[in-house]
Amino acid sequence: MTNEPSQFFQMTGLAAIAALAGGFTARSAMAGNKYYTGPVSDHFDGTHFFNPNGEEPAGTLDLLRWKLGNGNIPWPDTFASPFPQAMPETRVSGDRIVVTMVGHASMLIQVAGLNILTDPVWSERTSPFNWTGPKRVNPPGIRIGDLPPIDIVLVTHNHYDHLDLETLWVLQGRDQPHFITPLGNDAIIRTRVPDAKITVMDWGGNESVAPGVIFHCEPCHHWSARGLNDRRQALWAAFAFETPAGKIYHIGDTGFHSGINYRAAKEKHGGFRLANLPFGAYEPRWFMKAQHQNPEEAVEGMALCGAAFVAGHHWGTVKLTNEGIEQPVEALHAALDSRKISRHRFRPMRPGEVFDVPASASANTPT
Repeated sequence: MTNEPSQFFQMTGLAAIAALAGGFTARSAMAGNKYYTGPVSDHFDGTHFFNPNGEEPAGTLDLLRWKLGNGNIPWPDTFASPFPQAMPETRVSGDRIVVTMVGHASMLIQVAGLNILTDPVWSERTSPFNWTGPKRVNPPGIRIGDLPPIDIVLVTHNHYDHLDLETLWVLQGRDQPHFITPLGNDAIIRTRVPDAKITVMDWGGNESVAPGVIFHCEPCHHWSARGLNDRRQALWAAFAFETPAGKIYHIGDTGFHSGINYRAAKEKHGGFRLANLPFGAYEPRWFMKAQHQNPEEAVEGMALCGAAFVAGHHWGTVKLTNEGIEQPVEALHAALDSRKISRHRFRPMRPGEVFDVPASASANTPT
């Protein structure tokens, strides 16, 4: 099995190198797409999805150069959150948007009476195996049994730190939510949750999910794979939500890509009350740049898309790359300070943390 390069710690040692190398060579022998069949487009060649005018992930030799090189900073075995495990409200209405951090890219978004989970992962490891791979250094910020009824589950792409089939199976049995995901990922979800209600979207698609609430599927610069022979066979995406409480922009994973997708989102949607942006798992830059933005790029993206506030994620839960566990927050604060942006506007969310998003960027006090 292979995941993205930044996910290489999902497996360890030489076995992992061999597996990922196999993933890079197997694509030349693939015949057809195992998840999706559809027309050629500006980001689908009939078999594989791609980033228009973008970069492909680095190859096997670069992977080996990274893994056999220096610069990896160890993480502690535990990294406790200062916040207790949360007990979310049952519903949030009116003009409120409330975000509760579960961990990594898993977030509970409560808005317009809806409870939305993004890329939910409650498993101990983000790996195809339960005995090896990146292991959580803190528990989920909400116990799964303490979740309110979940209406929508958003799965942005198929890497194991974003698509956890066991968690999706539990949520289906618990709440029968409406799953929303980009092209091809429905085939993966149905291997574990065959009776799921799934809306599948291409970039540019949209779906009305409740009165006044529309989900828009938007581009981001990333890629996909869950095994040795499915590289870029399922689409990755960001999502913009129109809600009565304001617009929300959610990105699970992305490279900065010269800010192209941020500018397009601002032009299309006119800015956002809240953006949920990844800002971790980014070193070494020569290898990770096309896949994961760093904190400076995330702050630039905040400005380019016109976000009043940001809930920052994709850091401090599972070790995927070289940087130390607290380096993303240190770099984030430096980037915000250099732009004279209040730190309260871009919150590096910790498990259990609850962010009741202010109505405007002038409300810069913590909530």
